[in-house]
Amino acid sequence: MNADQFPMSATPASQKPDAATTLRIRAVMLGERINPSGLEIGPSISSTPAAFRVHAGLAVIFRYGVAVLIGLLPSEEKVLLDGLKSRVTGELSPIEEETAQAQLCKDENAEAIQPGGPICLAKFSDERLLLIADALAKSTSLARDERRVAAVFDVIEPFARELAEKGRTSRKRRSILQLIGNALLVQQRVAGRVAVAEKPDALWEKPQLDRLYARLEDEYELKERLDTLERKLTVIAETADALTDIIDTQRSLRLEIAVVVLIVIEVAIGCFQIFAGIH
Repeated sequence: MNADQFPMSATPASQKPDAATTLRIRAVMLGERINPSGLEIGPSISSTPAAFRVHAGLAVIFRYGVAVLIGLLPSEEKVLLDGLKSRVTGELSPIEEETAQAQLCKDENAEAIQPGGPICLAKFSDERLLLIADALAKSTSLARDERRVAAVFDVIEPFARELAEKGRTSRKRRSILQLIGNALLVQQRVAGRVAVAEKPDALWEKPQLDRLYARLEDEYELKERLDTLERKLTVIAETADALTDIIDTQRSLRLEIAVVVLIVIEVAIGCFQIFAGIH
């Protein structure tokens, strides 16, 4: 992919009302992964995550499948997202997305986030915008994982009800293994790729922004949602273990029945041979 796929024409300021004091931020989860290697869509301002200056705004690309677009027009967003599709693995349909508004504070010492309102910043510095992009990207990814976990729970419930009512399950081994696989995929994604609990690299260079990021974590409830997700994943994992034990027990029972049948057949043949020899 080269820069020609992402036209860099200037956008008249008149098309961006209040652009000096307000920024629209949109996080879009395109798929399971985005490969930003060799991506050239504008001057680079960060390598981890990959962030570029595009038109009058920023584009921040996270490897775990999320692109955060800051201060871009809808038409500019569409061109950029279309250009990223060839780099997406496991494309989602429909996509997962979240939006936010950032605005300049009247008092530079009063950076705050109103509940459900705009994010007030002392200035639109790259570091501050990268922190917002990080929090919004994690929130968007968590929303996707929460949906997947909820879907797994929807599958688990009939298993649990059937076990409670009948003391057994009629489900096939394949469907149980699919349930276990879905649980493992979500667990691997949350723990390995997204790393919600880890702080962004921008804080290592600007530790004075730690308070702003703490407010962002509180606003999007990142830690609480992660804890809830991990508890649900623990329940899913324990359920998967129980279902695996059921599979093993059923297979062992069938094997024991087969052995008993073979023994009975062998005894019957032996008896027949003895009886035939006598007569």
